Formats: sequence, C-alpha cells, structure tokens
Amino acid sequence: MYTILPRSNDAVLGVEISGKLDIGQEQELTAKAEQLIAEHDKISILVLLGDQPSVSFEAAMSDIKWILTHMRHLRKVAIVADSKLLAALVAVDSLFAKAVGIEEMHYSTDEIETAWHWIES
Repeated sequence: MYTILPRSNDAVLGVEISGKLDIGQEQELTAKAEQLIAEHDKISILVLLGDQPSVSFEAAMSDIKWILTHMRHLRKVAIVADSKLLAALVAVDSLFAKAVGIEEMHYSTDEIETAWHWIES
C-alpha cells in the first residue's frame, strides 16, 4: 500500500510505501506522477520505505518500464530507508542515473528532513 505524503507540493511527489504494493496501486502512482509531469515537465520523487515494503512482480515490471520511458522527466529521486543493502544499490544506481541527468540519493529514516530539503531544492 502507499500513501501520498502531505509535504508533496508542486513538482515534488512524496510517497510512503509499506506492506505490499500491487499493480493497481502502482498504476495509481504512475498516473499521479504523469499528472505532475504534464504540469511541470520535470518532477522530483521522494520514496519513504515503511514497514516491510514489498512489490508484486507485475508492479515491479510496470515500475521499471515507466521509469525507462519517463526518465527524461525525472529531476531528483530520494530513497529513504534503513537498509544498508538499499543504500549500496542506490549508490551504484546513482552513477547511471547521473548519466541521464537524474540526481539520486539515499537517506536513512532519521534523515527524512534532510531528504525533504534536498528533494525540494
């Protein structure tokens, strides 16, 4: 399941994912992102990973396809989670993201305010 975070504003979309995200929820989120893209062209996304997040295979494939077809519209991506593995993956992925003009950072949950300041700047 997901929640749009109340600090979302203008071209910044904040989302908390906790529990399992299914294909229907993934499609709702991408529709919201596409609405913001239509309004602002480039958007930034903050993803807070809450309690035991997981994604159905179908939703994960849909997300990957969406990112690949919309990456020119992404300005910044902040991943907020307390996973050392995820921090390492973001560090590697950020090199590829930078090559296509996307800034990507990982923050731990106790750095959420710093993540918001970065994504909003």
